[in-house]
Amino acid sequence: MGRLPSLNALRAFEAASRHLNFRLAAEELGVTQGAVAQQIRGLEAALDMKLFERHPRALTLTENGRRYAGGVRRAFEMLAEATQALRPAPLRLTISVTPTLASKWLIPRLPAFLETHPDIDLRILATDRLSHFQADAVDLAVRYGKPPFGSGLAVDLLFEEVQVAVASPQTIAALGHPGETGSLRGHALLHDAHNAWPQFLELAMPQAPMSVAKNVRFNQTALAIDAAVAGQGLALAHTDFIVADVAAGRLIRLFDTELRTGAGFYIVSPRRTRHAGPIADVREWLLREAPARRQRLSVSD
Repeated sequence: MGRLPSLNALRAFEAASRHLNFRLAAEELGVTQGAVAQQIRGLEAALDMKLFERHPRALTLTENGRRYAGGVRRAFEMLAEATQALRPAPLRLTISVTPTLASKWLIPRLPAFLETHPDIDLRILATDRLSHFQADAVDLAVRYGKPPFGSGLAVDLLFEEVQVAVASPQTIAALGHPGETGSLRGHALLHDAHNAWPQFLELAMPQAPMSVAKNVRFNQTALAIDAAVAGQGLALAHTDFIVADVAAGRLIRLFDTELRTGAGFYIVSPRRTRHAGPIADVREWLLREAPARRQRLSVSD
């Protein structure tokens, strides 16, 4: 192969040829400006030619320097590609979920999955829009609703929707417990896009008129939950989305009543896919997490 210049000298030259500045090259490489200048002088001496023209306030490449810089840069790129080929890139899978399920259920569980599956990079697409597997490059989705979801899809129930009423302890201390007062007066009902308060109150407080309550509406359940934590009213939420807030004392459950809507959250993916094994791993992990992390929510006195 013949005698080659020092690799450190070539690295210094390549960086300096891009920045046309020894100081910036030194910062990129984590060495001193003097070390870069010394490496360049040594390289020029070994090649017996000038690579840079030094001016009082500028640095330019000579014609030989320009030609050499292109070849050296390509050589480093080839080295990087060869090295990367020894470390295959992780498989990237995209999961489409609703924003509330992402923030209140999935994200707290991700570290455990990533630790046990370092070969899979997950991309979380949080949207209320119905994602299309092909057009949106989605590998697996957790969809809210009721089956069927279409032909050619594998479908598993993650959990049924069970709505309960919650509020912050501060809200109840200030305005009273509606189950004890028998009234919603003074309280704000925090609605999400599903607007299930009328059905819930028919079960929990059939004699209490909704008209005496204020109404605040959000397009996402997660926002209604956060507003309830902030003491802004009473929220309805699926039991699995408020476990952490109830356990931490940020929210309390108000009634024994549970509203089962008949809908649920379903894991959906195409039956025919290029990544059947990794997708099956993600699906099985989701199914294990659903029952494993459930906690019984106590109802406030």
